[in-house]
Amino acid sequence: MDWAHCLLDRTHDSSLSGNETMHRRKSHTNSVKYMLAGGSVVAAFGLLADPRALLPTPAPTQAVCQEIIQPKAILSRDQLSQLLAVPERSHKMQVSRIVKEPYCKLPSLNVRAGVSSRREAYPLAFDSQAWLVVLYEGDEYAGYDFSFRR
Repeated sequence: MDWAHCLLDRTHDSSLSGNETMHRRKSHTNSVKYMLAGGSVVAAFGLLADPRALLPTPAPTQAVCQEIIQPKAILSRDQLSQLLAVPERSHKMQVSRIVKEPYCKLPSLNVRAGVSSRREAYPLAFDSQAWLVVLYEGDEYAGYDFSFRR
């Protein structure tokens, strides 16, 4: 009888630990399901949210003419290709020989700390919505950019 009683106790103990194991598996499975569901919700918010809205927006640079110099000025394809061949830090006169007088001057800005830059705008003859903006620092040609009006 002791042997049967011992076997009965052992069976009872193993069935308890089996239930505990099954309960733990269910609990672990449920935890994983909840983590996946929570992660999916966070990922969905991440896809829907615009992170740029959280960052401070820099002040837009004004592309509005400050002073109109030559209202009939336009830049041809040939002039544009010549200008693009001029290396940066060339003297302003080298650029002026190619592009002549600008349509207008744009407000100055600081591209580098402590250096004020002047900008001149030239409408493109072959695209009425685009302008070439030439940047000067002192008497040096500092580069160019395109401005597209909408």
